[in-house]
Amino acid sequence: MALIEVQVPDIGDFDEVTVIELMVKPGDTVKAEQSLITVESDKASMEIPSSAAGVVKELRIKMGDKVKQGSVVLVLEASDSSASSAANAPAAPAAPAQAAPASVATSAPAPAPMAAPAPAPVRPELVEGQASTSSARTVEAHNPTIAPTGELPHASPSVRKFARELGVPLDEVKGKGPKGRITQDDVQDFTKAVMAGSAQTKAQAAKAPAGGSGDGAGLNLLPWPKVDFAKFGPVEYKDRSRIKKISGANLHRNWVMIPHVTSYEDADITELEALRVQINKENEKSGVKITMLAFVIKAAVAALKKFPEFNSSLDGEQLVLKNYWNIGFAADTPNGLVVPVLKNADKKGLLEISAEMAELSKKARDGKLAPADMQGGTFSVSSLGGIGTTYFTPLINAPEVAILGLSKNTMKPVWDGKVFQPRLTLPLSLSYDHRVIDGASGARFNAYLGQVLADLRRVLL
Repeated sequence: MALIEVQVPDIGDFDEVTVIELMVKPGDTVKAEQSLITVESDKASMEIPSSAAGVVKELRIKMGDKVKQGSVVLVLEASDSSASSAANAPAAPAAPAQAAPASVATSAPAPAPMAAPAPAPVRPELVEGQASTSSARTVEAHNPTIAPTGELPHASPSVRKFARELGVPLDEVKGKGPKGRITQDDVQDFTKAVMAGSAQTKAQAAKAPAGGSGDGAGLNLLPWPKVDFAKFGPVEYKDRSRIKKISGANLHRNWVMIPHVTSYEDADITELEALRVQINKENEKSGVKITMLAFVIKAAVAALKKFPEFNSSLDGEQLVLKNYWNIGFAADTPNGLVVPVLKNADKKGLLEISAEMAELSKKARDGKLAPADMQGGTFSVSSLGGIGTTYFTPLINAPEVAILGLSKNTMKPVWDGKVFQPRLTLPLSLSYDHRVIDGASGARFNAYLGQVLADLRRVLL
């Protein structure tokens, strides 16, 4: 029997890599080429195999250590024949545990043959009790079905990067992958549970520092800065309204949980505006004034019917396609924005839509909206045209998957093929959930909506 040191072989272009998994322990019996540890670079994870068979006598590394080619992994008590073959055979290259990007795989040089080191001098502390333990010990080799233990979480480089981008404490995520490995789905499920309040991180359990906002406590972000603003000049403190407290928490959740993409379009509403003015003159006695928002809601319903995924919600891994069209619209009130819902917009005419929106807006300003008035929406419209913005990114009103923002219409010169014509344009800002809707669908929806607003007769098609 001889003692040999198993070293890290050639691992390609990486100077140093981090040990993220120990797959054996002292006393384990290992075979030649059996994986001993897993290391991780910023591009891939690799398993380091044993260059000989034998019994592990001593680990020379621990979780989190940085190692490189030539670093000693462990001391192995090998048979004379195994030690001899290990000394004469080239060291086994690191076995990839996870596919690396093609650029890495093709650029890394092939492992150069490297002779295993000569047997290390016998140390008294290793020889003591050797005769009795080598024959009596029958320790089972590493069981790959058992989750590794140690300080670092068991996850691939891509999952670690994903967790870092979200600010998720990876050591608090329970892995459901092979050997307890944490997957991207595990990170997403953990984030959803924390944001929904059904789970707590250690940071949340310890509570946010007094005086801070508490924002991001579940995402392992830096503490909110504490500043004595009065040192720099006069200040006054004002409580946020109840509406802003409630909507702020919802908007924060929606922004963090939903991958927003916003698509922009200019709709030509020259003829539509002329029609609106004409209808209002003809129906002046009715007391109901049709707004451009009413036309947009009718056009939006037509677009939602043509692109049904915009009128849906995510329920786990399933998409709920709704066969009803309830349109929420942002109403400005002294205490903040609220979103009343216009039910069954597809079954109502322009006058009915305008009258119902006026009634809901008044209830919102008076603080008399009932919960039922703000529930059941399938798509929302936020209009800032009366204030004067150009484009913006409206935040999706979960569990909806899209929202349309309207800005102030402006007169622009548009080339008709011969001359520039003055045309009234309405800027459209469409935000959508990229998990449900891709960029091409978002562009098609916006383009179709612009076509309908330019010629409302398309609704009849």
